[in-house]
Amino acid sequence: MFVITISRQTASLGDEIAVNLAEKLGVKLITRDYVIENWLSEVADEHDLHMLKETSKYYLKNAEKDQTYKEFINDRLKEKVEQESLVVLGLGSQIIFREYAHAVHIKVLCSDQSRVQRIREKYNINKEQALRTLDLSDRKHRRYVHRVFDKDWENISLYHTTINTDGLNVHEATDLIIHLIEMKKENPQQLFKKDEVFHTEDYKRNEIDFVHESEKDFAEILDMHNIKWEYEPTEFPLEWDAEGNIALGFRPDFYLPEFDTYIELTTMKQKYVTEKNKKIKLVQKLYPDINVNIVYKKDYHKLLDRFGINDFENNKGEGNE
Repeated sequence: MFVITISRQTASLGDEIAVNLAEKLGVKLITRDYVIENWLSEVADEHDLHMLKETSKYYLKNAEKDQTYKEFINDRLKEKVEQESLVVLGLGSQIIFREYAHAVHIKVLCSDQSRVQRIREKYNINKEQALRTLDLSDRKHRRYVHRVFDKDWENISLYHTTINTDGLNVHEATDLIIHLIEMKKENPQQLFKKDEVFHTEDYKRNEIDFVHESEKDFAEILDMHNIKWEYEPTEFPLEWDAEGNIALGFRPDFYLPEFDTYIELTTMKQKYVTEKNKKIKLVQKLYPDINVNIVYKKDYHKLLDRFGINDFENNKGEGNE
């Protein structure tokens, strides 16, 4: 039996490709909704089912005895693929089956321009609303994979190939995947072996070109306390010109996925503080669900206390000078 996992950006046509692929191959499509309605309903009450739809944290909650909902889903998927071939959409399936030799892992993506256009047409919303929708959706994708599997959703090493649908329609993309499946059937091979250890976060950190030395110091402090972080992952559009082009944006220095919080470091110079405060107020107005904080030199201790870290001793390089 084989399994094809589809990971996708919102509005990249990944959902449509998964449906089309399952139909052409004549196999079952497993989605999050299918899992909640048919599997999790066996072990979860109404409250837990609702929370599983709302937050990724709940997948780490015990479903029964000592087994979490995450483990329950993992086991059920692996049992299912022993019985029949599957197409699995999302669910972190590219990680669940990463050591499975008869698996093909696909990431579907496209340009922001295409995604915005598709979202606008689907929901009849303006460009700004579409951008905000996509940003929130991407954050949820990243947060789920990071929180549940402790992996980076955007790490390309999790996939055999990525498909850009800017120049491909659903049927063309589906045919490409089927061709790859046929090749893999002739030479089944694990994407990763069990004894392989990857330190993708360390690799990424070594590749980062921090703008200020204080940002590197702050990253080291976060590492010291085992706090996961991403450097400048998101830019929030704040102002647009008369033609609708983005005229002003704001890209916070750090994102802490475990706390769903953006951090902006700042100097003690008043003109920079005032400018950043203005941008943060705009972010809070335009994106009310975003948690973003300015951190001054004096605030390092307060920030760590907020996250429940009380053993801070290293005062190296606190804040931009």
